[in-house]
Amino acid sequence: MSASPRKLSLIVLCPHFEPDMAPTGVVMTRIVHELAARGHKLHVVTSLPWYRKHQVEAGWAGALWRVEKTSWGSITRVQPFAGRTKSNLLRRAFGFILFSYLVGLRALFAGGFWRRVDGILAMSPPLTLGLIGWHTKLFRGGKLVFNIQDVFPDAAVETGAITNKRIISVARWLERVSYQRSDSVVLLSDDLANNVQRKLDQRFHKRIKVIPNFVDIQAIEPMSRSTNYRRELGIDDSVVVMYAGNVGFSQSLDLLIEAARALPNVYFVINGEGAARRSLESAAQGLSNIKFGEYQDVSRLSEVLATGDLHVVPLRRGLGSVSVPSKTYSILAAGRPIIAAIDLDTEVPRILAAANAGVCVEPDDQQAFISALSALIGDIETLEEMGVRGRKWVEGHASPQAVAQRYEVLYRR
Repeated sequence: MSASPRKLSLIVLCPHFEPDMAPTGVVMTRIVHELAARGHKLHVVTSLPWYRKHQVEAGWAGALWRVEKTSWGSITRVQPFAGRTKSNLLRRAFGFILFSYLVGLRALFAGGFWRRVDGILAMSPPLTLGLIGWHTKLFRGGKLVFNIQDVFPDAAVETGAITNKRIISVARWLERVSYQRSDSVVLLSDDLANNVQRKLDQRFHKRIKVIPNFVDIQAIEPMSRSTNYRRELGIDDSVVVMYAGNVGFSQSLDLLIEAARALPNVYFVINGEGAARRSLESAAQGLSNIKFGEYQDVSRLSEVLATGDLHVVPLRRGLGSVSVPSKTYSILAAGRPIIAAIDLDTEVPRILAAANAGVCVEPDDQQAFISALSALIGDIETLEEMGVRGRKWVEGHASPQAVAQRYEVLYRR
């Protein structure tokens, strides 16, 4: 009989981890738990919970770092140096640098001071964790796998968040060096992989791997549309069009404001927090058919998603090739259809076409969005059928177990 494969010891560097349930936190938490279920030892270095209000949550403040033991290893949480606003780019950059420095320091101690490990799994954004992962590898050994959720600085440049040419040049240098120092660079789609390959010499191309995000089909289940959350929002049995996620400037959420003006008999819900929320609330003044909801505990995710009869996945033009919104998988798992306003020849439209669970329109096209939306909400039976097909597609294509196994293979090669 052949011996069973040796169990791995890994250090995980990420910006969020449970209970700090940012979208990337959900992804990394499940990857860690799936790898732990396969018998591996993991030591996570992440931030103190801060995502919901952009400040360290009550009960967690007062320390630069905290360490807790788990059945599968340990979690070290460090000060994120987060501010209440995401609009001050210089402050955010400085905060990322301080956070990354602390992560790098504590990574030397995770699981035992300088004890050798089999590998490091680092996540971007922030991009700085790539070099911190390399720094950790120098001292702790093993292979460095760099997981890229959004290609930076491309998204920030496309949205105009970064315009200073010197800063852009430094960011692109950091991006390139981080990829070159990694043993494997994991992207979520072929679009993102092609984007990264264009920036690298061909000898680095074999390091680029495509592993999509997964969805927890046990935690997210289809529910009746008559939810308690709908009642909490004060919405009757009317059709609900929902956006749930980060309320930022890279999402074209002004589309929903104008759609609410054009379709007064439909309720629109924007559920979440972010830098763009205040301006959207100002733009929505006087509209009784648009509601703003707060982040809900992850235990209510199925209920929140079920409240929407149709979900919106919007990204400004040019961003579809540098970002794959993870909410796409969660919405389909909840048995709800999607209308996406996103670059057409990118991953989300391909997912919806394969699943036959939604429609796509050009990004930032108000007229096309309202026209497609009007057609969809006029046929509730078709919406329900799309939702059923989406759930079935997710069950067959986005298993957490299969995703974790593909990460495991990267360290065994």
